[in-house]
Amino acid sequence: MAAAEAVGAARESVLDAACAIEMVHCFSLVHDDLPAIDNDDLRRGVPTLHKKFGEAMAILAGDALFALAFEILSHSPHEPVRVVAALRQLSRASGTQGLVGGEVVDVLSEGRAVDAETLRFIHSHKTGALIAASCEIGGALGGGSEEQVKALTTYGERIGLAFQIADDILNETSTPEQLGKAAGSDRERQKATYPALYGLEESRKMAIQAADEGIRVLRNNDVSDGFLGELALYSVERLH
Repeated sequence: MAAAEAVGAARESVLDAACAIEMVHCFSLVHDDLPAIDNDDLRRGVPTLHKKFGEAMAILAGDALFALAFEILSHSPHEPVRVVAALRQLSRASGTQGLVGGEVVDVLSEGRAVDAETLRFIHSHKTGALIAASCEIGGALGGGSEEQVKALTTYGERIGLAFQIADDILNETSTPEQLGKAAGSDRERQKATYPALYGLEESRKMAIQAADEGIRVLRNNDVSDGFLGELALYSVERLH
């Protein structure tokens, strides 16, 4: 919605698309929390879905959210060619070229030493891809030019990286009460994280750099960076 607004459209004009993307996001969290993947008991300060309703219902709820996302997006009140493009963008960001692909490499990398390229692949796919798709879809449905949409996509990729690096840092330095989810779990599972590879201080610098790059690309391509600029700063300064 902020991406659409940044190119001159009304925020509400892309509400259906925003809801669809959030449904995909929630689906990914429900499945990510399952015992077969991260085995987390807490999410947003309350028991995870599988803890409250069982694994079967959690799997089915995630499946239902994923399917509903594309149904909702298909009803978006825009030109059919733009809606089809948005469906394709969200599909790509959700699957093996995006979120799922990043999660696969993340799971396979647990307990193994990973290099910088692999770590960047994990973060840019499991987190960055969906945030980039949010910006790309918002900008495209909002009527942005090709250059503006490209800038928004790049911004989303950079903010996605900054957000995930900050998440890695918070997992190391915060508490379950502050986060509303497990803390210290990345180290326990020997997951590939920026603090594990670079240390906390260097990781903070890299997160700030990524956020700054995201803001700069907007300013260089005639895209309003008002709220998006604030979001970039929040992505690295947040406490949960």
